[in-house]
Amino acid sequence: MNADSGIPAPAVPEIEWAELLEAARAALAHAYVPYSKYPVGAAALTDDGRVISGCNVENASYGLTLCAECSLISSLRMTGGGLLAAFVCVDGAGEILMPCGRCRQLLYEFRAPAMQLMTVSGIRTMDEVLPDAFGPQHLEEQEKA
Repeated sequence: MNADSGIPAPAVPEIEWAELLEAARAALAHAYVPYSKYPVGAAALTDDGRVISGCNVENASYGLTLCAECSLISSLRMTGGGLLAAFVCVDGAGEILMPCGRCRQLLYEFRAPAMQLMTVSGIRTMDEVLPDAFGPQHLEEQEKA
């Protein structure tokens, strides 16, 4: 069951980590990083079996820069929605990169139950990389009160 809605959770597709890693590395080619010179690629498996990807896109007004995770979530929404079952992020050398706290929060919003991430310390669940997270369920609880 999905704890947030009481609806049975869909079966999670089998995670092919090598495929996700390759998709994240391929996304690096699309990064726009004229200022930092630090490309980032990300890829995820959706709960319906699609592989989506994203890259960082910088802006001369640094605060407007989009991280790879933002790009990936935009791709998720533009290609049919759904939830993220698995995620990986890489740096310019193609090495595993841990999402920052802001990006972990963004990923949390669109996670499938038991979402997994490939991290610098191995495969972890979303709850392990963002314990005690604040999410949509807290707003729903507030509305009911």
